[in-house]
Amino acid sequence: MGASILAGRDRFSLDNGMDLRLLSALEVLQARREAGELAREDRERALCSNACLLARALERTEDHSPVFADGRAVLAGLTVEEIAALAGRWSRFCRAEDPGPDLSEEELENVKKNSAPSRESGCGGGC
Repeated sequence: MGASILAGRDRFSLDNGMDLRLLSALEVLQARREAGELAREDRERALCSNACLLARALERTEDHSPVFADGRAVLAGLTVEEIAALAGRWSRFCRAEDPGPDLSEEELENVKKNSAPSRESGCGGGC
């Protein structure tokens, strides 16, 4: 995902050579679909959803390559507790950095100001 126009930061370092990053809407949908295929019962859906989300959000700091190939690899490589803890950190990071549609008028004006091209850039808004 490219930088979000609303997000403050688009990645968060775990200080262990790995980062968690914000996901695009498409990536979240893909994670949900993959989780639906992995989960055999309703009670497995939350764990599978978190694993599939982490497969997309967890990257190596050095080159931004995925740590895991898919949700199944996350389930095979991490404990339930690790998946829950990382998914919780991602969720808190996402809420803090990607404010969503409930911005106040003042916050929205700041986003507009910060995303508008400067006169010095010579860019007409397309870059």
